[in-house]
Amino acid sequence: MSLPYAIKFSAYFIFQAIAVYFNLYFLIPRYLEKKKYLLYLVFLSLTIIVTASIIVSGYYIGAQFSTQSIKELYSVGSADFFSLFKYNSLDSTIAAMALAMSIKLTKSWIESKRRQDMLEKEKLETELKFLKSQFNPHFLFNTINSIFVLIHKNPDMASESLAKFSNLLRYQLYECNEHQIPLQREISYLENFLELEKLRQESHLEVKCQIEGETDAPLTIAPFILMPFLENAFKHVSQSKKRQNWIRLSLKIQEEHLFFAISNSSKPASFNSQEVVDYGGIGLKNVQRRLELLYPGRHELTIQASDKQFDIHLQLHLKAALGKTDPPAANVGKSIESTSYQYSS
Repeated sequence: MSLPYAIKFSAYFIFQAIAVYFNLYFLIPRYLEKKKYLLYLVFLSLTIIVTASIIVSGYYIGAQFSTQSIKELYSVGSADFFSLFKYNSLDSTIAAMALAMSIKLTKSWIESKRRQDMLEKEKLETELKFLKSQFNPHFLFNTINSIFVLIHKNPDMASESLAKFSNLLRYQLYECNEHQIPLQREISYLENFLELEKLRQESHLEVKCQIEGETDAPLTIAPFILMPFLENAFKHVSQSKKRQNWIRLSLKIQEEHLFFAISNSSKPASFNSQEVVDYGGIGLKNVQRRLELLYPGRHELTIQASDKQFDIHLQLHLKAALGKTDPPAANVGKSIESTSYQYSS
């Protein structure tokens, strides 16, 4: 008597297991995950029907090893194929498939949630490190000290410098957290940084800045894309008293294209170009990575270094802002056909 039941149980176990694995590892990845919902439902229904039909055969095979009829042997209401299919194997197969899918989807959801939590944690840690990296203590303390000294010498200039310094900090604390900002705001930040560097520089340094094109055009840019290049120039510009020390910055807007170039006189022959690319803070290497992520196929960056000068050329294809943009920043003003200025400290 045990053999017929073993055959029936084996039919249920083996064929439902095959159907479950077929659904989880073939139908779901190929159709459901690719949003081919109609095809998935069709093939899932066929799988259930075929599996339930094959299981019914287990009743008949088991009955061959018994002297009793199927109805007597398995205590079923009716022994015909359709009744066994409808009231026994079909319900059981649907239940097995639903249970397996529930377990699978629950497991996938838990793994996805855990992965999302890890990504969120990494994102927060990265943002914190990025925020900390923007604050160059040497720059901050020297600027504050310079403004403090300027308060007694020239209160008006000190007030103006303090306003620029406040805008710079506001930009770093709040605006850099946005995915995209108006291009004019990034340019305004560059100009504020230049003015503050002019204030705190102690050695003789000539800086020239030229801006051309429609700087108030409704274009957006990822924050803090251009700034590291300017920081790098001031960090690694030559400081020799026996040679000319200089920084040249050029920015041009032509339709939706931004052309940015910056050069600086290099330190003596001991200058290491790789050191410049990997220097602390967010670094040029990290900026290269950000450009690859934010502007795939929409940027060109070339970096050239020698013992005399360091050159960076960047071309970006920007996008127009969606909706209303912020009014032009005070430092930027109207469209600039050609603006250039220089200072010596």
